Amino acid sequence: MVTLDIRTLVVRILEVILTCISFSLVASVGHSTASFWTWCMFTWCFCFCVTIIILVLELTSLSAKLPISWDDFTTAFAMLATLMVLAASIIYPVFYTCPSCGRQIGASVTSCLAFILYAVEVGLLRAKPGEISGFMSTVPGLLKVLEAFVACIIFICLDYNHFSRFPGLQWCVAVYSVCFIFALLVIVFTICRLLTLFPAPFDKVLTVCNALAVLMYITAVVIWPLYSFKNNPRPSNCKNGITGRCPWDNLVVITFMTCFNLAAYIADTVYSFRLVFFVSRT
Repeated sequence: MVTLDIRTLVVRILEVILTCISFSLVASVGHSTASFWTWCMFTWCFCFCVTIIILVLELTSLSAKLPISWDDFTTAFAMLATLMVLAASIIYPVFYTCPSCGRQIGASVTSCLAFILYAVEVGLLRAKPGEISGFMSTVPGLLKVLEAFVACIIFICLDYNHFSRFPGLQWCVAVYSVCFIFALLVIVFTICRLLTLFPAPFDKVLTVCNALAVLMYITAVVIWPLYSFKNNPRPSNCKNGITGRCPWDNLVVITFMTCFNLAAYIADTVYSFRLVFFVSRT
């Protein structure tokens, strides 16, 4: 309790309260089997449960006895929760609120407030004076969580019947999968303190893999829209609104997320290159 930051403690308690209010309000409206509704409910419940577990482990000092890097774990989760709650805060009000839907609007507001709190927590965990931050508290570490999260969005939108017809699209799926697996391995190895198992210096391995990921994503940025939209306009029977969503819209989402992840990998590569070849020599 002595080493526990009171600001972080207050922020996490508020996160628990707001996420609990969000899924409680949505559950009181009724149940739905729609994928977007399920995603939002899973996000709030997941963040609520994990935040409570983190609070209990820190308040009982059990976190110090776990065989993991606790700072890296909490930072990675805070970043992941920020992205997940942000997505839920956008998706739910777009598809499930209306001017007369009081509880849905309330859930959207509390979700937005929870997103702000998780973003504040990320800032607090990265700004600890006098402490040596773990890898997940650095910009490359946070970018790895972002890259993995965006890849998950892409996987959710993929349709096997679509990409299985074209070798080019299969290559794009391979790019998403390989880069996602590497990002996930970096996160897991960092949290579990297994970076010493790398056969070469970790920072140099990370830089090389990030550069390869940039090259692979460049091909995906070109190939995915080329094969997906060539002679494939938006079907006329795809209407706007909740009931009018169609698989074609997922192609647009994947295209945008591919470009977004390319930008993230470029930033990751530039930052890692700077740390390896410039900062380490000074």
